[in-house]
Amino acid sequence: MSINVGTTMADLLADARTRDKADPLAHFRSGFHFPKQVDGSDKLYFTGNSLGLQHESVDAAVAEVMESWRVRAVEGHFRGDRPWMNYHELLRGGQAELLGAKPSEIITANTLSVNLHLAMVSFYRPSGKRCRVLMERNAFPSDRYAVESQIRLHGLDPSDCLVELAPVAGQRLIEESQIEEYLAEQGDTVALVLWPGVQYATGQVFDLPRIAAASQGAGACTGFDLAHSAGNVPVALHDSGCDFAIWCTYKYLNAGPGSVGGMFIHERHHSNTGLPRLQGWYGNNLASRFRMAPDFDPAKGADAWVISNPPILAMAPLLASLKVFSAAGMPQLRKKSIQLSGWLATAIEQHLGQHLEIITPGQPERRGCQLSLRVKAGREKGRELFEYLEQSGVVPDWREPDVIRVAPVPLYNSFEDGTRLVQLIRDWFDQQK
Repeated sequence: MSINVGTTMADLLADARTRDKADPLAHFRSGFHFPKQVDGSDKLYFTGNSLGLQHESVDAAVAEVMESWRVRAVEGHFRGDRPWMNYHELLRGGQAELLGAKPSEIITANTLSVNLHLAMVSFYRPSGKRCRVLMERNAFPSDRYAVESQIRLHGLDPSDCLVELAPVAGQRLIEESQIEEYLAEQGDTVALVLWPGVQYATGQVFDLPRIAAASQGAGACTGFDLAHSAGNVPVALHDSGCDFAIWCTYKYLNAGPGSVGGMFIHERHHSNTGLPRLQGWYGNNLASRFRMAPDFDPAKGADAWVISNPPILAMAPLLASLKVFSAAGMPQLRKKSIQLSGWLATAIEQHLGQHLEIITPGQPERRGCQLSLRVKAGREKGRELFEYLEQSGVVPDWREPDVIRVAPVPLYNSFEDGTRLVQLIRDWFDQQK
């Protein structure tokens, strides 16, 4: 992408302000609470890929639940404007729209790693030589922990059954062709392909339909971890061909620390009563749930995978956030994201290219909000720069061994935020001379 950002920092700032003035989503920024510096000014927040900011509407959403609990107690399950018994239904449509799914394929429950375990009970069914799980090397550790423990649960050895693809020598990114090549050669040994939508450290976006097609062609099940995709990039889960997907809601979906997770189960599995799964009261058909019968009567759709009653207080912030996403529109957010991240990448390359390497792919379709930066002088200098940014009122994050992640989120970050970041980094490098 060719973007003209000007040749001087003054040009960059002027260009940023022009772009912010023309931004149709700029007004959403004022609805979010930014952490403050000592002098009361907003910090530069670039960590929506780790924890999204709180929207001002969250207070009212949580207060409504608290009020219903106070005045209705147990009757809040069935009375009021938003009874708790059906509260999860309020979250279904918004997430289905963001993730390209049918509402019946979406559940909101538990947390990401718990949902991964529950999904693997159904979709990791090793048999004979078909016992392997194919995933990326350097996946987010929780995914690896879950996979390793699931393999052991089946009495198998992770050293035999866990296959981790790494980038080819000298590269930082894994190409989809590597997955295809492995499955073409070893596909009859693979029971499950588990892959991220967006790689958490590099920010690389993967072609999910391509991966699912290769997996299906090899006779394996397919699951996607969308922790860094949901609310960040467009996803078409139903059409992708995957069997399941899981995600959290506290990153780009701004639902608060440790908030409730989501899971997708493709509708082709909904009527398969022979598919094993862990069962619980809230996965029972609502029509027969309160008969307290001993036999499990699975709910229709993905709801059959729900186990426990939903955490309403944890769902309220997500309800508020999904209304903001609906007002902004994912197509418009994605358009701004491409412009904002592309503009910042160009500014970094032009003004800081001698010092920083962007390891996130340059093509817009292969990245989301996040840019992963590496200081060319090495890890120690990278860590020094990260600590300097923190001390200067910036909130980035650090991922070992040497990556500084910055995520300009289109809902609340501006082009001027990017200018201030570039200026601070440039000042630090000037001080190193």
